[in-house]
Amino acid sequence: MTTTTNTTTNTVEPAQHDVIPFTLDVPDSELAALRARLLATRWPDAETVEDTSQGPRLATLQRLVHHWATDYDWRRAERALNGLGQHKTTIDGLDIHFLHVRSPAPDAVPILLTHGWPGSVLEFRGLVDLLVDEYHLVIPSLPGFGFSGRPTTPGWDLRRTARAWAALMARLGYDRWFAQGGDLGAAVTEEIAVLPGTGLVGMHLNMAIFPPTPQEVADADADERRMLAEAEHYQRVLSAYAQQMSTRPQTIGYSLADSPAGLAAWIYGLVQDVTGTHDEHGDPERHIALDELIDGIMLHWLPGTATSAARMYWEMANGRWAPPSARGPVPLPTGVTVMPGEYARKSLRWTQRRYPNLVRFAELPRGGHFAALEQPELLAAEIKHTFGALR
Repeated sequence: MTTTTNTTTNTVEPAQHDVIPFTLDVPDSELAALRARLLATRWPDAETVEDTSQGPRLATLQRLVHHWATDYDWRRAERALNGLGQHKTTIDGLDIHFLHVRSPAPDAVPILLTHGWPGSVLEFRGLVDLLVDEYHLVIPSLPGFGFSGRPTTPGWDLRRTARAWAALMARLGYDRWFAQGGDLGAAVTEEIAVLPGTGLVGMHLNMAIFPPTPQEVADADADERRMLAEAEHYQRVLSAYAQQMSTRPQTIGYSLADSPAGLAAWIYGLVQDVTGTHDEHGDPERHIALDELIDGIMLHWLPGTATSAARMYWEMANGRWAPPSARGPVPLPTGVTVMPGEYARKSLRWTQRRYPNLVRFAELPRGGHFAALEQPELLAAEIKHTFGALR
């Protein structure tokens, strides 16, 4: 093996099957260059409305960018990542970055935690101390996200990612383990659940991703009709980012790679729309600290992975992907937690049909799409409740 250094990391390049430590040490010059870009932002005109219906408001983004350029401390996030056991390994020709946090408990069982878009491994930092007393934690960066490798050919879709995650757990020596995810993480987790012989013995989802059938739509009760209306509003009004990344990720990628303010607006736009319960949407900082929001943006900016992350949506659309739970029942023991601010909420009776071995179903009193960031205590309790009976 040889030692390689790039502009953002000092690490040993992994050989096939090696698992090697990974340490972040971003040069001061790179942070200074980012600060200069932020301070030189060319701003658009202000929105013509008094709300967020046209996207993030100009004053909101100017405040974020000013804080990012003048007061934000990346070294705090860097220390947190370096303290959580960063590693890399090569699977199926791609470098995979992951956190590996070992529990002191002698009977600890591993949990694989998978983030979504525009998430990162930092999305789960609030869960670590809440779970590590009982569980080892393996937290990988999706292909093309964060400090994982950027695919150079098509094909790194959710199913291939699921196979890579199963290979990762085997490489770490785990033959019996659990998995948890929301958003794209829920999709990858479901795909692992239908792979044979992986060692996965139970999963927890904080976003069930199957679509209701036409018959379920026709038979919907009052609560389910509200769920359908919320999902329709999301698809019609709030999903422009997903439509763009599903069809032309390269087009938006030039802006995301070149402009940190543009990247911040792209990510903040979704976060403001789906954070908190429905009456709290539009004000994500009620639940997620501004520095934590910027930490997540930095894990797209520093490694230059905003475009490669966007391509995961293109992979899904190009492959006409459908979740396993839409293709047939998923028999693995499953827990599902429904956040009240989630636009993709599902009812108990819909959920039971997809997961016949449903060991936990709960509708929480607060929280939105980014459950691990918004409500880590509630989510950790749900994870423990789900997996406690399966240990």
